[in-house]
Amino acid sequence: MSFTASPTFWNRARHAERRPRLLERQRTTSYVRRWFEAKGFVEVDPAALQPSPGIETHLIGFETNLERPDGSTSVAYLHTSPEFAMKKLLTAGETRIFSLSHVFRNRERSALHAPEFTMLEWYRVGAPLTCLMDDCAALIALAAHIVGAKAFAFSGRTANPFEPPERLTVREAFLRHAGVDLYDSLSPDGAPNPAILARQMKAAGLRVAEDDIWSDMFSRLLSERVEPNLGVGRPTILHDYPASEAALARVRPDDPRVAERFELYCCGVELANAFHELIDSEEQRRRFEADIAEQRRIYGVSPPIDEDFLSALADMPDASGAALGFDRLVMLATGADRVEAVQWAPVFDPGADG
Repeated sequence: MSFTASPTFWNRARHAERRPRLLERQRTTSYVRRWFEAKGFVEVDPAALQPSPGIETHLIGFETNLERPDGSTSVAYLHTSPEFAMKKLLTAGETRIFSLSHVFRNRERSALHAPEFTMLEWYRVGAPLTCLMDDCAALIALAAHIVGAKAFAFSGRTANPFEPPERLTVREAFLRHAGVDLYDSLSPDGAPNPAILARQMKAAGLRVAEDDIWSDMFSRLLSERVEPNLGVGRPTILHDYPASEAALARVRPDDPRVAERFELYCCGVELANAFHELIDSEEQRRRFEADIAEQRRIYGVSPPIDEDFLSALADMPDASGAALGFDRLVMLATGADRVEAVQWAPVFDPGADG
């Protein structure tokens, strides 16, 4: 779907129509900053240009050349998240930090995606993941209170932002909404069995491609059967992800099938992603290398690993962190139907008509 709004946001009549939501965005920004500062957080401002865009299978970065005064060049990337830089700051000695950073993701444009958007990211040293669950619930309620919203709504779904979020494990969600027990396709040590999940997918009436790996099928089940039902009536915290989907999170010590990761949903919209942060640099390298191999297979790209990040990770203290799509939060709070409606000057779309 192509949106033609971006090139003409400066039209006077159009801006007058958009302005009330933009002012609500600004008020929300101010109050969110106060909320974090009142809890002893320091706001940081990481550089957008990084040696790696961030490495996750389905995140594609923007690549550019960094030119030095002597004429030499090196490849640089606009970050897909401030995560690497912020974790380096934790290693440097910071204990409670947050940022409202512009981040950049290529090949993404829809009602819920924009090539450039604002990420609210925060970290707590020594805090359990449940503490960040409480943070997320408080931030949703704060945004609703600021704009005077009684309910959030999107795509025919509604939720009460003041209700405590339902906490649902991934296994419970898949059983409830897809009729699939993920544990049937996971060995006791967490290794996924794609053949078993493929049979479960077909039984549920979903397509399976010949080259699908377990992660592909998991993502399809999640997006097509589970996510649309999350955060309806009240927010949902989806936790205990399969270890193979851990990303930068730790695997739970008492159950190697499960990662210490959660996502926050409201009205079927994913708002936040949070980890009990992995600090094993060798394990993180193995995960990066696996993700890079998948990116090469699917998209034909191979981003570099930020070696400086892995060096810092080895000395990082125990911490939990979360990243929340700020534009999406404001979109839900103000009743907008797409994230670009709450961006002051959306990225132009050279492929749009009009």
